[in-house]
Amino acid sequence: MAIAKAERLMNLALCLLGTGRPLSKRELRASIEAYLEVGSEDAFNRMFERDKDDLRELGLVIETVESLDGETGYHARRDHNQLPPITLEAEEAAALGLAARVWQQARLAGAASGALQKLRAAGMPLAQDEQGAYSAIEPRVPAGEAAFEPLMIACRDRRPVTFDYRKSNAARAASRQVEPWALECWRGHWYLAGWDRDRRAERVFRLSRIAGRVRSRSGAFTHEVPDHITLRETVARWAGETPTGQARIRLRTGAGYPLRARATAVTESAAGAGWDELEIPYGHGLGAWLAEFGPDVVVLEPAELRADVIERLRAVAKG
Repeated sequence: MAIAKAERLMNLALCLLGTGRPLSKRELRASIEAYLEVGSEDAFNRMFERDKDDLRELGLVIETVESLDGETGYHARRDHNQLPPITLEAEEAAALGLAARVWQQARLAGAASGALQKLRAAGMPLAQDEQGAYSAIEPRVPAGEAAFEPLMIACRDRRPVTFDYRKSNAARAASRQVEPWALECWRGHWYLAGWDRDRRAERVFRLSRIAGRVRSRSGAFTHEVPDHITLRETVARWAGETPTGQARIRLRTGAGYPLRARATAVTESAAGAGWDELEIPYGHGLGAWLAEFGPDVVVLEPAELRADVIERLRAVAKG
C-alpha cells in the first residue's frame, strides 16, 4: 500500500474512532488534509467511498447514520471495534511493544494527530478515551538521520533526488543522482534502495553516510521500479552476511569481540603473545567492517580481502 493512501486511511480511521457522534462527509473532508487537496466534489466522493470500503475490508466496523439535518453520518463506535481480551506470552508482548514504537519521528504521526486537532478545535465532542485510542494505533519510527524524512517523501511521491554520499572506503563525499524506491531499517541503520542515474544501476545507500541536504528534483523516473525490492537481502549480502568462503585474520587479544562472536575457529597466533588467529565467514562487505577495527586487525588471507582492507585504510589516512 502506498504511503499516501496509508496516511489517508489512518486519518479517516482516527476521525471515525475518535469522535462521540457520527460525522458527515463534509466534516470529514474539512478535517483530513488529503481530502482538502482533492479538486472536485465528485473526485472526493469516489475517494471517500473507496477509503471507507478499504477500512471495512481491513476489519473496521463503520456505521451509517441518518442525522437530523438530512446528511448521512459515519461513525466507528469504540465498543464495536475493540478486540476481545487477549493473553500474550512475554515474548509476544515484547514484540508488540517494539512494533508500537515504530514510526516515532515520521511525518505520518503528525498528520494523523492533525486530523483530531481540527475536530477538537471545531468544538466536536471526542471520545473520553481518545488519547488511548490514538496512542494504540499511532505509528512511530525512530529515525535520527536528517535524510530520512525527505527520502521517505521522495519514495512516496516518486521524485528523483540528489545528495552527497560518502562510501565506506572514500575520504570525501561525492554527488549522487538517485531515483528512490524504498527505505528499510536493518540492524539499527536505515538504508535506501534506488536507481543510480550516473552509474545506471541499482544501488543501496546507508542514510548515515549521506552528507548535507537531500534535494528533490522535478521530472519522472527514468527506470522502472521493481515489483519486489530486496533491500534487506542486498544489504545483508553487501555487509558480508552471505558468506562465500572463509577468511583468516590476526586479531589483537582483548579486542574485536564482534569478530570473535562470528569466528568458526580461534587459535593462538604464531606472531606471539597478544595476538589470536581467527577464521571467519567471508563475503562481500567484510573488508569495510574489518577496516573499522584499525590496527587491531591484520588480514592474512584471502589476498583480495587483504588488499581491500589496505586500500580502505590508505583512503582514510589520506583524508
